[in-house]
Amino acid sequence: MSTPVPPDGSPIADSQPSGPPQPQSPPPQAQDHDPWAPPTGPVAGHEALRTAPVPPPYYAGARPSNGMGIAALVLGLVGIVLGLFVVLFWIAWLPALLAVIFGGVALSQVKKGVAANKAMAVSGLVLGVLGLLLAMATGVVAVVAVKKVADRAHAKVERERESAEAAEKARHLAFGEPYTFDNGLKVTVAKPEPFVPDEFANGHAKGNKAVQITVTVVNTGPERVSVETGLPDVNDANGASAELVIDGSGRQKVITGYVLPGRTVVGKYAFSLPPDAADRIEVEFTPDAEEWPDAYWSGTTS
Repeated sequence: MSTPVPPDGSPIADSQPSGPPQPQSPPPQAQDHDPWAPPTGPVAGHEALRTAPVPPPYYAGARPSNGMGIAALVLGLVGIVLGLFVVLFWIAWLPALLAVIFGGVALSQVKKGVAANKAMAVSGLVLGVLGLLLAMATGVVAVVAVKKVADRAHAKVERERESAEAAEKARHLAFGEPYTFDNGLKVTVAKPEPFVPDEFANGHAKGNKAVQITVTVVNTGPERVSVETGLPDVNDANGASAELVIDGSGRQKVITGYVLPGRTVVGKYAFSLPPDAADRIEVEFTPDAEEWPDAYWSGTTS
């Protein structure tokens, strides 16, 4: 059989290799790698330690914990605001104290590298300290203010008490001394004089001691004033009440009606004292018992 010749006349290469077949080597296989095996090569030993990277303070990609610093800043601001109000100073110390604590913790975290807001932590700490100082200062101001109010109230009560005592003392007079009521009526009770009732007298028992009380009222004001209570009350020093004596002699005169400006009216009254009554008596009189307190005149009957 002849070998075919290509059209161009070139010989066809033989596809079969000449000579005996050569054995083929298997492809290289990847060697198993142990991740826990010590490094080999030029970086083994001390060289590996020297070239190993230093790990960061926190894991790569972890977010810094800035919550304490933020809380310190917010609480510090709250403490400052509350401390400015006198009525709220008593609660301002709590957020301010928490701001100091949280600010200190935040600074500690910044030093450890787990937080990155040092400025915020310092600001919260400083605001917390200022809030505590402001709360204390406001508390002192509040205490001083309350003390001043209490002192003024106490002084007012004392003045009113002293004024009442002075007014009460002013209403206690000796016979013959005048007392002017707030309505302008000036009243004087004269020293009692002996009185002898007639045989038709009412209110006088045999053996009793009768006295006559003379009351003089002068209107010192610009308007007429009504005398609603024209009868005095008489008591001896032991508290025994004297009885009003009424007879037909016409010597008794009761003050009643209006007293014109600048005018003077005189009332005369007889009273009967018990036989054992003390020589010292007291006379109470007021032009209007519903509006003005009684004035008192006292002294001996002899």
